[in-house]
Amino acid sequence: MIRVGRPERHSISEKWLRDVERQSPLTPVSSMRSFWGLMRAYWFSDRWKEAWTLTLIIALLTALSSKSGVWFAEASGELVNSIAFFHDAANTTPLRSLLTNAGILVLLVVLKDAGFTGIRTLVSTTLHRKWRGWLDSRFNEALLDPNHTHFHAQHGSSGSAAPDNIDQRIQESIKDMTGGAIGLAMGVLAVATSLYFVGQKLIENSAEVKGLEFLGSYGSAVLAFLAVATYVPLNTWIAVKLGKLLERLNVRMQQAEGSYRGELTTFLRRSFHVAASRGEDVQRTMHSQRYVDIDRTWARLNIVNTSYNSFELIYNFIGARIVAYGPGLVPFIHNGFDLKGYITGSEMVNSLISQCSWFIHVMPAIAALRANSQRVTELANAIEDVQHPQEFYRQTGLSDFRYASQNPVFGLTIQKLELAHQGEDASPFLSAANLRFRRGEWTFLKGESGCGKTSLIKAINGLWPYGRGTIVFPESVRSFYAAQEVKLQQVSLKQLACLPGSEHDHSDTQVASALHRAGLGDFIEHMANESREGKIWDQVLSGGQKQKLVVARILLQQPGLLFLDEATGALDPDGKIAFHQAIKDNCPDVTVISVMHEAVPPRSLSGAEFYHSVVSITDGVATKKPLVPSLPRELTTILAQPTPVEDKWLRFSRRLKQR
Repeated sequence: MIRVGRPERHSISEKWLRDVERQSPLTPVSSMRSFWGLMRAYWFSDRWKEAWTLTLIIALLTALSSKSGVWFAEASGELVNSIAFFHDAANTTPLRSLLTNAGILVLLVVLKDAGFTGIRTLVSTTLHRKWRGWLDSRFNEALLDPNHTHFHAQHGSSGSAAPDNIDQRIQESIKDMTGGAIGLAMGVLAVATSLYFVGQKLIENSAEVKGLEFLGSYGSAVLAFLAVATYVPLNTWIAVKLGKLLERLNVRMQQAEGSYRGELTTFLRRSFHVAASRGEDVQRTMHSQRYVDIDRTWARLNIVNTSYNSFELIYNFIGARIVAYGPGLVPFIHNGFDLKGYITGSEMVNSLISQCSWFIHVMPAIAALRANSQRVTELANAIEDVQHPQEFYRQTGLSDFRYASQNPVFGLTIQKLELAHQGEDASPFLSAANLRFRRGEWTFLKGESGCGKTSLIKAINGLWPYGRGTIVFPESVRSFYAAQEVKLQQVSLKQLACLPGSEHDHSDTQVASALHRAGLGDFIEHMANESREGKIWDQVLSGGQKQKLVVARILLQQPGLLFLDEATGALDPDGKIAFHQAIKDNCPDVTVISVMHEAVPPRSLSGAEFYHSVVSITDGVATKKPLVPSLPRELTTILAQPTPVEDKWLRFSRRLKQR
């Protein structure tokens, strides 16, 4: 059970401690609320050895791949030279030289692509898998904490909208983000190493250029660097502008697809109701409306992607065919280079342009990375924001619940409780001045539909955000909340029966006994299975059987405080009696607070009352009083007959004597 609020503390030291607590990391994703925080978290976690080892291997292989690019350029120059001088009289072994240079070039390609690059791909995908798995576990741990963060994070507050499609953010966004980030990091490293190795070689092979004699032998290298420094940044600026547009469209596409997928998922869960009401036409219209946003965003995304591809193709052609071969042409014309030197130098400039243009080539990937990281950091911020739920909800309304504990002898106490809806000026829709529930007392909540019965139970359990009041729980007493709708996870029947505990908390014999007493004895032999006849338990069990499964959980957990929120709605009258009788027989000291649709609570087969008191909600006010036992059915029938009162009493007396 969560505690949305805490008792107010007034001492200066405790307030100081609370402020420090707010500033300190609260969740496993506290360090991931910004882009760079998200990027570096794994490398500074408890898995840092794994992360840095894989990273250093990738860096080494990237450096070797860049160095092999220089070897490739030199080998290309040698091959072109052997072709150009194939018929030269001084070349005594032209065919052998040609084949040797061609073989060396092929070996270098194999070494670079199948060796350095191939192994780097394997290591980088391993890093991708490890990083993604770590992030996935961090976000799942943060969402599924005792604070019920997953619940609060989906209740938006002013300035902090609830994150949409959390499943998509955890799976698709993290997967794409980690893969994209690793690819981009390798590209940056490749640019740096290429600049070093290729630049070093260009300077080493540089020659004097006519008209730039003051630069000495560095003339051709300076021309090459100037060409790259002019051509690449200008086009990178254009790519950045297009990339920002792609980023916005990528975010919008994720939102649209998530909304459409969410509607499909919801539809499949209510498939029976759609079929029973013949609502296929309405459902089809809803799907069409959801898909319109996808189609429009996709059309815009296609236009921008096409424009970017065209820009990139033109850029690549000019860079490889004109800019790369231009700087070396002047010294080649003036005999500063021979053909071999010219080809080698131009290939290295081409390699340099290609590596420095990496940002242009991957700008769509950068846009996708930023879009995915934005989705993930938004979720991290939402998780962090709700770690103090009352402060979070106070942004949009009154939230001032105080929770405390007392000796179990005094049971559960509610004082000056007022429940409201979102909004600063929202007036209370339900109030309770003083309600006390003794240990072992069964209380029935009654009132018109919508009067706030379920809201009252939610507020006691810390699941209603707006209002005020004090709830004092019996100390060290386990509570259990049974809702009307039961959703079952895809785990074994034993695990389902043991919730909220672990399957290791109870033996197979104990679980089998609980299932039998709950009326699910037919399933005992299958309790180790996650499915039956190809269907998961959520599909196998009917609504009534799911509520019987709740009885099994109660019998295993033995709570001292039990909340039944229309937990018998799917059961027939006999099933409701059996539900209550199982709890009565096996949990003798439990305090029960129950909401049901019935005007009168059920009684046992012998006519004994299960409930001791009733909380009535009338005109927004909850009041508690002892339950007045209803007349036996036989007496009710006799009194309804058109005979004198004396005769009615005699008949009823005879019935009692016969018993």
